[in-house]
Amino acid sequence: AYEPWRFETEAARQALLEFYGVSSLAGFGCEGKPLAVAAAGALVSYLRETQKQVLGQLAPLHTYSTESYMMLDPATRRNLELVETLRDGQRKGSLLWVLDKTRTAMGGRLLRRRINQPLLQVEALNRRLDAVEAWVQAPLARAELREHLRQIGDLERWTNRCSQKIALPRDLVGLRESLRVLPKIRELAAEVGQDADIDLCSEVLTLLDAAIAEEPPATLQNGGVIRPGYNAELDNIAMAAKDARAYIAGLEKRERERTGIQKLKVGYNKVFGYYLEVSKANSHLVPDDYIRKQTLVNAERYITPELKEYESLILNAQERLLDLETQLYRGVVNQVAELAPRLLATAAAIAEIDVHAALAEVAVQNRYVRPTLADDLVIDIRAGRHPVVELTQTSEPFTPNDAHLDPENAVVILTGPNMAGKSTYLRQVALITLMAQIGSFVPADAAHIGLVDRIFTRIGAQDEIHSGQSTFMVEMVETANILNHATERSLLILDELGRGTSTYDGMSIAWAVIEYIHSHPRLRARTLFATHYHELTALADRLPHVVNYHVAVAEQGDEVVFLHEIRPGGADRSYGIHVAQLAGLPRQVISRATEIMQQLEQQAAENDTLRLDSGPVQFDLFSEGPDPIRQEIEEVDINTMTPLEALNFLYTLQQKARRG
Repeated sequence: AYEPWRFETEAARQALLEFYGVSSLAGFGCEGKPLAVAAAGALVSYLRETQKQVLGQLAPLHTYSTESYMMLDPATRRNLELVETLRDGQRKGSLLWVLDKTRTAMGGRLLRRRINQPLLQVEALNRRLDAVEAWVQAPLARAELREHLRQIGDLERWTNRCSQKIALPRDLVGLRESLRVLPKIRELAAEVGQDADIDLCSEVLTLLDAAIAEEPPATLQNGGVIRPGYNAELDNIAMAAKDARAYIAGLEKRERERTGIQKLKVGYNKVFGYYLEVSKANSHLVPDDYIRKQTLVNAERYITPELKEYESLILNAQERLLDLETQLYRGVVNQVAELAPRLLATAAAIAEIDVHAALAEVAVQNRYVRPTLADDLVIDIRAGRHPVVELTQTSEPFTPNDAHLDPENAVVILTGPNMAGKSTYLRQVALITLMAQIGSFVPADAAHIGLVDRIFTRIGAQDEIHSGQSTFMVEMVETANILNHATERSLLILDELGRGTSTYDGMSIAWAVIEYIHSHPRLRARTLFATHYHELTALADRLPHVVNYHVAVAEQGDEVVFLHEIRPGGADRSYGIHVAQLAGLPRQVISRATEIMQQLEQQAAENDTLRLDSGPVQFDLFSEGPDPIRQEIEEVDINTMTPLEALNFLYTLQQKARRG
């Protein structure tokens, strides 16, 4: 853990003042924000101590406020499968998988950020939607743009590597090739009225064109990175080394002619450098100016003063070439790093164009429409579709459904069978709302979205053994979080609340939660509440802003057909046994379950144990008046009874219970 004193406001403030070389943080908007100052100051101190090389990458401070973005808690991100699926954590099957048709790494990162940070400003969102619509209406320009975007590498990453002084030659080549494409991208953007004023960074392109070879090696170790003509001194050294190599290359032929030794060879090793090798059979032909350097079994190796002179010239030239190339290369990297702010701004502009064109491509391919955004409390979706399910469900066409939520119809209680599509519908409404608030077209025939400040979801549950919480406890904790933090501008998605406990307990909690959402002065949030507790549909008669909807089912003899249509009114059956049959439970189990269900339904009809009185909404779970059997049990003294008396007493109670 980092030292706590680093987070003290004054210490952190001083660290920021020193780092940015200013006398006040007011210009950064940090004055009066002690927590922000503490976090930023501690970060700067940590980087100074551990990673000094990245300090140059830090941009000027700017304050970040969550008030500008929709709040999404971890449960909601998980349940809506925004960037990965709930079951196996894969990208395929998530909202990101559907929307990410970006061509650049920067665009992909920006789209992911937007999905995780939906906006709350209508004006900013309409600017995004205008950009998407412009590309939708220009299919030829969009197609050409996306082809050019394929040639854009990771400008952001390469620029940051230059800032850190760790850029490799091929990073600079990637940067150069990407910059060459920018004029065409700017031209296409201007054609559709989306000229983002892209800085072409022509100085960087000119520098890299002049300094870096067309196809340099991966590293600096062997030279060849700097383009010939960039530096006169480097060219002179290279030319001298080239002449020396040419001399040595022709030396073998010349010495053979001079000495008459036809098998004379010129060789090189790291121990002796360059040498002349003559077989022992020809040793009598060796000239006097040859100096013996090494004796082998069948040959002698010689050197000459002239050979050593050229060898020295070559070796010194190679060393000087590497040193000078490294120096020049570092200079190029430093010059690029100085222009990093402009390059990063260009990368950001390219990312925006890429995202808008990608969302336009998705909209055209999947028949999305532009949503209407407003600051009201109305969500009105016509023929909405689930963006993921409609692509992955290939066995049958996806059934679209409407959704309408407003202050007068704030809470929708949705009933219907298992597998009929209740959960899909709930997620569908949430995802369409979220897509609208990232600036995307949406899968519907029409959509009016009153901006939502938070989306809460209570869908499914799992044990959290590591924290000692059961399934039901997790469910209740998430529900408490929703009720304590939701506002009238929130969208609540509650699926099967209360199923983790007994029927009466679960129904009581679900009933009370709906009442709380509906009647609390801070809430009356737009809510979709899916349930199998059909008794909850009675709330629509008692609470003025609760409405019932159900998922339609068609019965054909013993067969049940799920229509996946959302219709007004409540459902009276869940068809759970039918779903169990589809799942493959043994026939004996299905038959027995049918018998038991019929018995239970008959008993429920006879006893009518669940009643609603005419007063405040509540459950009467026990019959009125004293229970004679219970009174008899309470009055008996079991401590004075013999075992035989206890058995007789128990038998008597059993007979009374059977008689009712």
